[in-house]
Amino acid sequence: MPPKKVKPKSSAARPAPASRSAFERAWESRRDPATPPPTVSGRWLLTAAGVSVAAAALCAWGALCLLFWQGGWQLLYHPAAAVTRTPDLVGLAFDGVSFASTEAGVPRLSGWWIVAAPDARFSRYTVLYLHGRDGNLGDTVDSLLALHQAGVNVLAFDYRGYGQSEFAHPSEAHWREDAAWALDYLTGTRHIAPGSIVLDGEGLGANLAIEVAAAHPELAGVIVQSPMQAAADTIFLDPRAQLVPARLLVRDRFDLEAAAASLRIPSLWFIESAPASPQRSSEAFDRVDARKMRVWLPQGPDAQKDFSEALTRWLAEMGR
Repeated sequence: MPPKKVKPKSSAARPAPASRSAFERAWESRRDPATPPPTVSGRWLLTAAGVSVAAAALCAWGALCLLFWQGGWQLLYHPAAAVTRTPDLVGLAFDGVSFASTEAGVPRLSGWWIVAAPDARFSRYTVLYLHGRDGNLGDTVDSLLALHQAGVNVLAFDYRGYGQSEFAHPSEAHWREDAAWALDYLTGTRHIAPGSIVLDGEGLGANLAIEVAAAHPELAGVIVQSPMQAAADTIFLDPRAQLVPARLLVRDRFDLEAAAASLRIPSLWFIESAPASPQRSSEAFDRVDARKMRVWLPQGPDAQKDFSEALTRWLAEMGR
C-alpha cells in the first residue's frame, strides 16, 4: 500500500505574530544605529545647575536667618541660673519672694524683699531694683547693700530666664512685662503707694528703668546707673548679624534717648567715667525735661562713697 502523502500546511494557516508593543519598537529604534540618541541643550543644563545652586544657597540663608532669630538674643543677654550669693553673706536680712503666678498658680518671678531699718531716714521709699543683662541676683548683693545703707526698702528680682525665675528667653518685651509684674506686686500685694516707689536700674537695667519710668509718671523717681548708650548695637554690629537682616529679625532696641525724652519724674544719673570722657552719656541726659541730677563716679574705692552721698542728697531733695 503506497504511503500517504502529507500535504504541506499553507502559510495562511500559520498564526500571525503578535503585534509589537510601543516599548519594543522604541527599544529596537534605540538599537538602530541610524537613529540619533536624544540630546539635552547645554544652555538648559547650565540653567538647571544655576537654579539648583541658587535654591540651595537660599535654603542655607533661610536656615541661617532662622537660627539667628532663635539665638540672636544671646548676643545681648547673658543670664545665669545658679545664684551663688545671697544678702545674708553681707549681713543683710531678707525674705525670698515669688510673684506673677500663672493660671496654674506657679510663680514666674523670684526675688528678695529687704526691709529698711526701723529708724531709717528714707524708709517711706521703696526701691525696685532692676539688674543688668549679665548673671542674676547673686551678682547684685553689693548694690543692694548700698541701697539698704541709704535707708530704703528694696525689692530685687530676676527676670524670666535668670536665676530661679521661670525659664524663658530674655527680651525687651519680657523685661518690660516682668517689671510691670514687680510694680503690681508692690502696689497690689504689699500695698505700697506708687508715689513712694523709686526705680533703680543698672547697666541694661537702667535702660529698662527709664522706659518703665516714662510709662509710669505716678512713681516717685528713677535712679540710672551706667546705662547702655546703644544697646541694640551689641547685636547689630556683631559680624554674624551682617549675614542676615538682623534689624528685621530682632525687635529689642532699648532706645535710651527716646525714653529719656519722655521722662516726667525726677531722675538721678550715675556715670562711671570722668566728665571729659567721650563716653559721657550726655545726649540722653540732656533730653530729660524733668528734674534731674548727674553724678560722675570716679574709678576706685571712692566710687561707693560718692554713690551713697549723692543718693542720700537726691532722696532728701525729692522729699521737699
